[in-house]
Amino acid sequence: MSIEVSSNSPGEPGEPGAALNPPAGAATETKQAAPTGTLPVDKMSRESVTVIVTLLVATFVVILNETIMNVALQRLMVDLRVDAPTVQWLSTGFMLTMAVVIPTTGFILQRLTTRAVFLLAMGLFAGGTALAAAAPGFEVLLMARIVQAGGTAIMLPLLMTTILTLVPLTRRGAVMGNVSIAISVAPAMGPTVSGLILEHFSWRFMFVFVLPIALAALAIGARFLTNVGETEKSRLDFLSVVLTIPAFGGLVYGLSQIGGGHGGDGGPSTLALAALVIGVTGLVAFVLRQLQLQKSEAPLLDLRAFNFRMFTVSVLLMVVAMVALFGAVILLPLYLQEIRGLKSLETGLALLPGGLAMGLLGPAIGRLFDKVGPLPLTVTGSSLMVLALWQFSLLNAGTPVWWIIALHVGLSLGLALLFTPAFTTGLNPLPPHLYSHGSAIMSTLQQVAGAAGTALLVSIFAVVSAGSGLVAGMNAAFLTATIIAVAAVVLSAMMRKTPGAASH
Repeated sequence: MSIEVSSNSPGEPGEPGAALNPPAGAATETKQAAPTGTLPVDKMSRESVTVIVTLLVATFVVILNETIMNVALQRLMVDLRVDAPTVQWLSTGFMLTMAVVIPTTGFILQRLTTRAVFLLAMGLFAGGTALAAAAPGFEVLLMARIVQAGGTAIMLPLLMTTILTLVPLTRRGAVMGNVSIAISVAPAMGPTVSGLILEHFSWRFMFVFVLPIALAALAIGARFLTNVGETEKSRLDFLSVVLTIPAFGGLVYGLSQIGGGHGGDGGPSTLALAALVIGVTGLVAFVLRQLQLQKSEAPLLDLRAFNFRMFTVSVLLMVVAMVALFGAVILLPLYLQEIRGLKSLETGLALLPGGLAMGLLGPAIGRLFDKVGPLPLTVTGSSLMVLALWQFSLLNAGTPVWWIIALHVGLSLGLALLFTPAFTTGLNPLPPHLYSHGSAIMSTLQQVAGAAGTALLVSIFAVVSAGSGLVAGMNAAFLTATIIAVAAVVLSAMMRKTPGAASH
């Protein structure tokens, strides 16, 4: 990681990002400890670098786990005697849990110290990993994945909010680029690590090998992580937490059932339609509840972040990109294994170059963003994404594997050009009291978009495959993703460089 450091203490009151988690109200006290000297605007203290690196390492571990199951689903269907729609919930349930937990992280970050939040997150993750390794059947394995997801959900907003707090505005693009190494390379390595393990061991060893790493990260964080900011008394709105379950769970469950259960006329089942109606109704109720709580300055998610135009555009761009990303992450392993007959290890190795390209180019893209702004990067990235997905929709049973790898690298490059500019452009203009809310909103909608995109594309694949074969189903799913991705081109053209909160 390339981060300039200074021996001065982290943060300077009055600079962008001087407070970690103030309450939602604007009239708040800065929570950062008093500095011992003036910090240059383009440098970070050694303590700040230590905190960020510690969180990055832990985030890498938990995100690696998020995709480690993707190439193992076929093996799990046989070993656990479950069908494809059921085993998909090991991935969809993980993302749904994150979508429910992430909105509560603003409250958690305010009530607990940085070390306490870290220990809670990694403790949940390590406990879930141990439970998964010993799971006697599918139900316990699914529960273990949900516990793991609880820890992962807390870690992501903690990392993003800490970066907004400690990193000077002029360095945020570069640091966000470094962060992309963790959030991009880890998912890319997941299928490869899983493939290597499944080639020689049972599926349990996917968790047996991760557990020591998680415990080591937990021990290192407990030893070296320092607190950023102070705790505050804040109130958790229980009704808002309850509403996240039907709002996000209903939408994704309904989408997943469209491909699994059908009515007598071949259309969606009554259960699927009911779940979608419940999801939409729950989402409307959740939004109305947050608008009501904003009057008393106590929302679970402060939706006033959407008053900033670039935040709104960036969030929408991230939603579209996550649909494309998770669709490819799920569909490509299915294509390579079901249609091309590749083994788990070969599938993981085929997907590795694209993921590595996405992550390793992150720092360079971050530095380029600091110089040229988001527009040229996002327009190029969204165009690459549409082109790659369209080519995926033309795959057949005889397409060369090297061409599939090249297309995946192209898709990964496009997503890399989108993610860092979208994160930074969206979060930059927020004032400090909206840092935790903005990062929580963005993280929540990413997970919901990924879960919904996965459910939608897998459902289309299942419906078309049942009548026209696997290749036709794959083509239809990727064509749908291509059409959705066109919206990213329009949104990318609206991106503009944003000033920091100090300019407001």
